[in-house]
Amino acid sequence: MIKIVSFKICPFVQRVTAALEAKGITYQIEYISLKGKPQWFLDISPNGQVPVLVTENNTALFESDAIIEYIEDEYGALNDKLSNEQRALDRAWSYLASKHYLSQCSTMGSKTKEDFEQRSENLIKAFAKAEQKLSGTSLFFGTNHLGKVDIAWLPLLHRAHIVKQKTGFDFLCGLPKMQAWKNNLLATDLVSKTVADDFEEKFGDFYLTNTYLAGNSNAPASSCVVSSCC
Repeated sequence: MIKIVSFKICPFVQRVTAALEAKGITYQIEYISLKGKPQWFLDISPNGQVPVLVTENNTALFESDAIIEYIEDEYGALNDKLSNEQRALDRAWSYLASKHYLSQCSTMGSKTKEDFEQRSENLIKAFAKAEQKLSGTSLFFGTNHLGKVDIAWLPLLHRAHIVKQKTGFDFLCGLPKMQAWKNNLLATDLVSKTVADDFEEKFGDFYLTNTYLAGNSNAPASSCVVSSCC
């Protein structure tokens, strides 16, 4: 059976588990602490980062983009009837999402309003670009069927949802098609299947304690804390 080595609130891991869940692939998951990485993990992860996927042949794969490609090569794509051009576009939109995982993490971990606004600028621009691409007439990214791009954007949208719920700040303020896309993804069972049971608790401890966002925990759910958001 496939094994995933994970850190509980890592967005790159959630992308991988979402790809596995969407394909109905059985896997085990083992969580480690990034503060005290075990030697066995360092032995199989050249970059010392999660996720690592250990195949049924006991081969350790690292780097989430490579792991996603392996899952598609080994088990098939979610949509195998796309043109070469559309496959390339889907890869590009997926890469755009994963490029902003750490940006979102950095933004959420900001200690001051100045840092938060500065760091969130590029992230919000990426959301705005996706807003322009979305049709607004389909459930997911260009189709009514879950696809590769949806899997890649799920970690960003899931975290944006939690932040809005807990603090009132809305990364998607003024972006109605992004809001609808987020809601449609959250309406699937992927979120509950792709993170640990205590994910929100761990997420809150890490990003919503002693941060700028924590200081806005009493903001109404529909508000936009940063005035330039909308």
